[in-house]
Order: sequence, then structure tokens, then C-alpha cells
Amino acid sequence: MKRLPDSELEIMMIIWDAKEDVTSEYIMQRIEKKWAKPTVLNFLARLCERGFLERAKDGRQNIYRPTVGIDEYQKRAARDFVKRVFHNSPTGLLAALWDSGEISREERQMLKDYIESDGKID
Repeated sequence: MKRLPDSELEIMMIIWDAKEDVTSEYIMQRIEKKWAKPTVLNFLARLCERGFLERAKDGRQNIYRPTVGIDEYQKRAARDFVKRVFHNSPTGLLAALWDSGEISREERQMLKDYIESDGKID
């Protein structure tokens, strides 16, 4: 699975958040950027070609459904990011977030609880 460019990821986030099949019109109504419809259709076609979406006809419009779940994508993207930026060290990532002040006291406790529970969330 390849890493998605930011524009395609933005579209996928809209689709994943929908939790149902969507049309290009649905995406156009929710996208933050001011893209023309042909631009969005081009991104959707690329996502289909890459295997992230499948397209089905419903009358005159296309319906899009994700073939890759958000959890699967996030896990892969996180592994790739840690590998590329932190030389395969999750500890390096956490240390960088910790040292930068990006992790709140509550999040630190949540991480500690998560690690101590062997990755099981209540």
C-alpha cells in the first residue's frame, strides 16, 4: 500500500468519516479546498486505480466505497513514518513528541495505561 498524497488523503478522510458509500457530490460539499469537480473526479479515479476505492454505477452517478479501512491505512502510514523519519524507532517518535510538549499530561497517562494493558483499550 502506497502513502497517499495530502489531497487524496483529504478525500479519503471524508469517505472514511462517512461510514457509508458516497458520491462525488457528497465529497464536494465537505471538502475544505475550492477544487473544481473535474479535479475531485480525477483524484477519485486515481484512488480507484491505486486500489483504495471501488466505483459502482447508480443510475447516472458513481458511488464510491473504500476498499482500505482507515485503521489499516493509519497503521501502515505510522509504520512507514517511524521507519523513514525515526530510523524504525517508535521510542524516538514518542521522545520527540514528549520533548516538544505535544503530549499532554492526560495523553501521557493514556499512553502509559495503553502500554501496561498490552495495547487493549477499555
